[in-house]
Amino acid sequence: MAKEKFVREKEHVNVGTIGHVDHGKSTLTSAITCVLGAGVLQG
Repeated sequence: MAKEKFVREKEHVNVGTIGHVDHGKSTLTSAITCVLGAGVLQG
């Protein structure tokens, strides 16, 4: 049985943040990924 070829149609984005404790890094990263996931920045 032949395996089907996996097609990658979505772009991959790595997001890294550096900052002090309790300064909103997780909140900012979550907001960025939600916006990118919703396609708001696509033309």
